Amino acid sequence: MSEDEAQDKAAAAAKKKETFEEAQRRKKEEKARQSAASKAAKDAPDQPSADKLFCEEIDVGEATGPREIASGLRDYYSLEEMQDRLVLVVCNLKAAKIVDFMSNGMVLAAKSEDGKAELITPPEGSSIGERVFIEGLEGEPYTSSQTKKKKTWTTVAVDLKTDDKGIATWQGKTIQTSAGPCQAASLANAPIS
Repeated sequence: MSEDEAQDKAAAAAKKKETFEEAQRRKKEEKARQSAASKAAKDAPDQPSADKLFCEEIDVGEATGPREIASGLRDYYSLEEMQDRLVLVVCNLKAAKIVDFMSNGMVLAAKSEDGKAELITPPEGSSIGERVFIEGLEGEPYTSSQTKKKKTWTTVAVDLKTDDKGIATWQGKTIQTSAGPCQAASLANAPIS
């Protein structure tokens, strides 16, 4: 083999090694990206498609200003119906990326078996940012990290529903503000999420 042939062979081997290493790097990156996307989808309570989402700014009474929250309520409400409306928001959830939007909470709604959804609304006279309470329960809420680590939302959500009058309950106990109970407009005995 001539010196030129040896150099060409060495160059080809080096290029092949570089191409293999590049392919391995790309494969690892893609696997990491898919793993992260899968984890985000698993951690997020719901992953509706973008055309069903409202990407809202909701004032929850924090000094830092409104929170950006995605909700899958576009099929049920117009933008005008959502504007300046009192809603019930779960604030101690870890931020989740939902269809390229970072959501920092969850708007609660009752959902019927036939696919209808209604917002859970605090009563007139409730203050923006007021923490809801359930009679007989006391203590400070978990932080978002504690909620995620202990999988609290999954446990709590199972027992959230409206009663026969549309009032929001957890384990049969009324969810309320200082102004009274929170409720759906008409959905009775429906799960809340």
